[in-house]
Amino acid sequence: MKQTEELIENGFAIINDIYSLTEIEKILNVIENTNSDKDTFRKSNDLFAIRQFLKEVPSISKFVFNDKLTSVLKNLFGDKYFAVKSIYFDKPQSSNWYVSYHQDLTISVDKKVEVEGFGFWTTKHNQFSVQPTLNILQNIITIRIHLDNTDENNGALKVISKSHRQGIYRPETIDWTKEKEQVCSVKKGGIMLMKPLLLHSSGRTTNNQQRRVIHIEFSNIELPKDLNWSERLNLN
Repeated sequence: MKQTEELIENGFAIINDIYSLTEIEKILNVIENTNSDKDTFRKSNDLFAIRQFLKEVPSISKFVFNDKLTSVLKNLFGDKYFAVKSIYFDKPQSSNWYVSYHQDLTISVDKKVEVEGFGFWTTKHNQFSVQPTLNILQNIITIRIHLDNTDENNGALKVISKSHRQGIYRPETIDWTKEKEQVCSVKKGGIMLMKPLLLHSSGRTTNNQQRRVIHIEFSNIELPKDLNWSERLNLN
Protein backbone atom coordinates (compact mmCIF):
# COMPACT_ATOMS: atom_id res chain seq x y z
CA MET A 1 0.00 0.00 0.00
CA LYS A 2 1.61 3.22 -1.22
CA GLN A 3 0.12 5.31 1.58
CA THR A 4 1.67 3.10 4.27
CA GLU A 5 5.11 3.79 2.82
CA GLU A 6 4.33 7.51 2.68
CA LEU A 7 3.18 7.47 6.32
CA ILE A 8 6.38 5.79 7.48
CA GLU A 9 8.61 8.02 5.36
CA ASN A 10 6.91 11.42 5.64
CA GLY A 11 4.75 11.05 8.75
CA PHE A 12 1.47 11.50 6.89
CA ALA A 13 -0.53 10.29 3.89
CA ILE A 14 -3.84 11.21 2.26
CA ILE A 15 -6.40 8.75 0.89
CA ASN A 16 -9.48 10.17 -0.78
CA ASP A 17 -12.81 8.44 -1.52
CA ILE A 18 -13.04 6.39 1.68
CA TYR A 19 -16.64 7.53 2.23
CA SER A 20 -19.43 8.21 -0.24
CA LEU A 21 -21.52 11.37 0.04
CA THR A 22 -24.38 9.21 1.32
CA GLU A 23 -22.17 7.78 4.07
CA ILE A 24 -21.04 11.29 5.06
CA GLU A 25 -24.66 12.44 5.32
CA LYS A 26 -25.47 9.50 7.60
CA ILE A 27 -22.51 10.35 9.87
CA LEU A 28 -23.52 14.02 10.05
CA ASN A 29 -27.13 13.12 10.75
CA VAL A 30 -26.12 11.06 13.80
CA ILE A 31 -23.93 13.90 15.10
CA GLU A 32 -26.61 16.54 14.58
CA ASN A 33 -29.13 14.48 16.55
CA THR A 34 -26.83 13.93 19.53
CA ASN A 35 -27.48 15.60 22.89
CA SER A 36 -24.74 18.22 23.17
CA ASP A 37 -25.26 19.28 26.81
CA LYS A 38 -22.58 17.02 28.33
CA ASP A 39 -19.21 18.16 29.73
CA THR A 40 -17.40 16.42 26.90
CA PHE A 41 -18.99 18.82 24.40
CA ARG A 42 -17.28 22.14 23.76
CA LYS A 43 -19.21 24.95 22.10
CA SER A 44 -17.93 28.40 21.13
CA ASN A 45 -18.20 30.76 18.17
CA ASP A 46 -14.95 29.38 16.76
CA LEU A 47 -15.20 25.68 17.51
CA PHE A 48 -17.60 22.88 18.35
CA ALA A 49 -15.97 19.71 19.62
CA ILE A 50 -16.99 16.37 21.12
CA ARG A 51 -14.31 14.75 23.24
CA GLN A 52 -14.40 10.96 23.72
CA PHE A 53 -16.44 10.96 20.53
CA LEU A 54 -16.81 7.20 20.01
CA LYS A 55 -17.90 6.80 23.65
CA GLU A 56 -20.32 9.71 23.66
CA VAL A 57 -21.88 8.84 20.29
CA PRO A 58 -21.67 5.01 20.21
CA SER A 59 -24.13 4.70 17.32
CA ILE A 60 -21.61 6.45 15.05
CA SER A 61 -19.22 3.47 14.90
CA LYS A 62 -21.20 1.44 12.36
CA PHE A 63 -21.03 4.37 9.95
CA VAL A 64 -17.41 5.40 10.62
CA PHE A 65 -15.88 1.92 10.39
CA ASN A 66 -16.97 1.02 6.89
CA ASP A 67 -15.22 -1.62 4.78
CA LYS A 68 -12.76 0.83 3.24
CA LEU A 69 -11.57 2.26 6.56
CA THR A 70 -11.35 -1.21 8.11
CA SER A 71 -9.18 -2.31 5.18
CA VAL A 72 -6.84 0.65 5.75
CA LEU A 73 -6.56 -0.19 9.46
CA LYS A 74 -5.78 -3.85 8.80
CA ASN A 75 -3.12 -2.85 6.32
CA LEU A 76 -1.51 -0.62 8.95
CA PHE A 77 -1.84 -2.88 12.02
CA GLY A 78 -2.95 -6.33 10.93
CA ASP A 79 -5.79 -7.69 13.06
CA LYS A 80 -4.54 -6.40 16.42
CA TYR A 81 -5.51 -2.77 16.79
CA PHE A 82 -7.90 -0.64 18.83
CA ALA A 83 -9.02 2.99 19.07
CA VAL A 84 -7.46 4.90 21.99
CA LYS A 85 -8.77 8.46 21.53
CA SER A 86 -11.46 10.17 19.48
CA ILE A 87 -12.59 13.76 18.95
CA TYR A 88 -15.06 15.41 16.60
CA PHE A 89 -14.20 18.95 15.45
CA ASP A 90 -16.49 21.42 13.74
CA LYS A 91 -14.74 24.60 12.65
CA PRO A 92 -17.57 26.94 11.54
CA GLN A 93 -17.50 29.12 8.43
CA SER A 94 -16.57 32.28 10.35
CA SER A 95 -14.03 30.62 12.65
CA ASN A 96 -10.88 32.46 13.72
CA TRP A 97 -9.65 29.36 15.55
CA TYR A 98 -6.09 28.42 14.70
CA VAL A 99 -3.48 26.11 16.21
CA SER A 100 0.26 26.79 16.09
CA TYR A 101 2.87 24.13 15.33
CA HIS A 102 2.99 21.28 17.83
CA GLN A 103 3.28 17.52 18.25
CA ASP A 104 0.57 15.40 19.90
CA LEU A 105 2.54 14.23 22.92
CA THR A 106 -0.13 12.99 25.34
CA ILE A 107 -2.45 10.02 25.62
CA SER A 108 -5.71 9.63 27.56
CA VAL A 109 -5.65 7.14 30.45
CA ASP A 110 -8.06 5.98 33.15
CA LYS A 111 -6.21 7.23 36.23
CA LYS A 112 -3.02 8.79 37.54
CA VAL A 113 -0.40 6.37 38.76
CA GLU A 114 3.36 6.64 38.99
CA VAL A 115 4.85 4.82 36.00
CA GLU A 116 8.48 5.12 34.91
CA GLY A 117 8.81 7.17 31.75
CA PHE A 118 5.34 8.75 32.06
CA GLY A 119 5.08 12.42 33.02
CA PHE A 120 3.53 15.88 32.54
CA TRP A 121 0.17 14.77 33.92
CA THR A 122 -2.92 16.93 33.37
CA THR A 123 -6.59 16.51 34.25
CA LYS A 124 -9.49 18.13 32.40
CA HIS A 125 -13.17 17.21 32.66
CA ASN A 126 -12.24 14.09 34.67
CA GLN A 127 -9.94 13.02 31.83
CA PHE A 128 -6.33 12.11 32.70
CA SER A 129 -3.68 12.90 30.11
CA VAL A 130 -0.01 12.00 30.28
CA GLN A 131 3.07 12.02 28.07
CA PRO A 132 4.10 8.36 27.70
CA THR A 133 7.37 6.80 26.65
CA LEU A 134 8.53 7.50 23.10
CA ASN A 135 7.83 3.99 21.81
CA ILE A 136 4.13 4.35 22.63
CA LEU A 137 3.89 7.68 20.80
CA GLN A 138 5.73 6.23 17.81
CA ASN A 139 3.25 3.35 17.61
CA ILE A 140 0.11 5.51 17.47
CA ILE A 141 -1.46 6.35 14.12
CA THR A 142 -4.06 9.09 13.82
CA ILE A 143 -6.77 8.96 11.18
CA ARG A 144 -8.57 12.21 10.39
CA ILE A 145 -11.87 11.69 8.58
CA HIS A 146 -12.85 14.75 6.55
CA LEU A 147 -16.55 15.52 6.34
CA ASP A 148 -15.96 18.62 4.18
CA ASN A 149 -13.52 19.61 1.47
CA THR A 150 -10.54 21.06 3.30
CA ASP A 151 -7.70 23.22 2.01
CA GLU A 152 -5.49 26.07 3.20
CA ASN A 153 -8.47 28.44 3.20
CA ASN A 154 -10.53 26.61 5.83
CA GLY A 155 -8.00 25.21 8.24
CA ALA A 156 -6.35 22.26 6.48
CA LEU A 157 -3.41 20.94 8.47
CA LYS A 158 0.02 22.31 7.66
CA VAL A 159 2.82 19.86 8.40
CA ILE A 160 6.58 19.57 8.34
CA SER A 161 7.32 16.40 6.43
CA LYS A 162 9.55 13.83 8.16
CA SER A 163 9.60 15.78 11.45
CA HIS A 164 8.16 12.71 13.23
CA ARG A 165 11.51 10.99 12.77
CA GLN A 166 13.26 13.45 15.12
CA GLY A 167 11.60 12.34 18.35
CA ILE A 168 10.46 15.21 20.57
CA TYR A 169 10.88 18.24 18.32
CA ARG A 170 10.10 21.52 20.04
CA PRO A 171 8.34 23.95 17.66
CA GLU A 172 10.40 26.89 18.90
CA THR A 173 13.50 25.12 17.57
CA ILE A 174 12.22 24.65 14.00
CA ASP A 175 14.95 25.60 11.54
CA TRP A 176 13.02 27.16 8.66
CA THR A 177 16.15 27.26 6.53
CA LYS A 178 15.96 23.46 6.44
CA GLU A 179 12.29 22.66 7.01
CA LYS A 180 9.46 23.20 4.52
CA GLU A 181 5.78 23.60 5.31
CA GLN A 182 3.25 21.52 3.38
CA VAL A 183 -0.53 22.00 3.25
CA CYS A 184 -2.58 18.80 3.48
CA SER A 185 -5.71 19.34 1.40
CA VAL A 186 -8.25 16.51 1.73
CA LYS A 187 -11.47 16.00 -0.20
CA LYS A 188 -14.83 15.43 1.49
CA GLY A 189 -15.01 11.72 2.28
CA GLY A 190 -11.22 11.35 2.35
CA ILE A 191 -8.88 10.64 5.25
CA MET A 192 -5.49 11.80 6.40
CA LEU A 193 -3.16 9.35 8.15
CA MET A 194 -0.72 10.99 10.54
CA LYS A 195 1.94 10.13 13.08
CA PRO A 196 1.35 12.16 16.28
CA LEU A 197 5.02 13.18 16.42
CA LEU A 198 4.66 14.98 13.08
CA LEU A 199 4.81 18.74 13.64
CA HIS A 200 1.48 20.17 12.49
CA SER A 201 -0.64 23.32 12.70
CA SER A 202 -3.85 24.73 11.24
CA GLY A 203 -4.87 28.23 10.21
CA ARG A 204 -7.97 30.38 10.44
CA THR A 205 -10.88 30.00 8.04
CA THR A 206 -10.81 32.63 5.29
CA ASN A 207 -13.19 31.26 2.62
CA ASN A 208 -16.39 30.99 4.69
CA GLN A 209 -16.35 27.19 4.31
CA GLN A 210 -17.02 24.80 7.20
CA ARG A 211 -14.47 22.18 8.26
CA ARG A 212 -15.72 19.10 10.11
CA VAL A 213 -13.27 16.35 11.04
CA ILE A 214 -13.38 13.14 13.07
CA HIS A 215 -9.99 12.53 14.71
CA ILE A 216 -9.33 8.95 15.89
CA GLU A 217 -6.06 7.59 17.29
CA PHE A 218 -5.20 3.90 17.05
CA SER A 219 -2.58 1.64 18.65
CA ASN A 220 -1.81 -2.03 19.20
CA ILE A 221 0.38 -1.57 22.30
CA GLU A 222 -0.83 -2.36 25.80
CA LEU A 223 0.07 0.15 28.52
CA PRO A 224 2.18 -0.78 31.57
CA LYS A 225 0.53 -2.59 34.46
CA ASP A 226 -2.09 -0.59 36.41
CA LEU A 227 -2.60 1.88 33.55
CA ASN A 228 -5.28 1.63 30.86
CA TRP A 229 -6.30 3.58 27.78
CA SER A 230 -9.36 5.52 28.96
CA GLU A 231 -11.11 5.46 25.59
CA ARG A 232 -10.01 2.03 24.42
CA LEU A 233 -12.42 0.55 21.90
CA ASN A 234 -11.76 -2.91 20.48
CA LEU A 235 -12.82 -3.04 16.85
CA ASN A 236 -12.30 -6.67 15.88
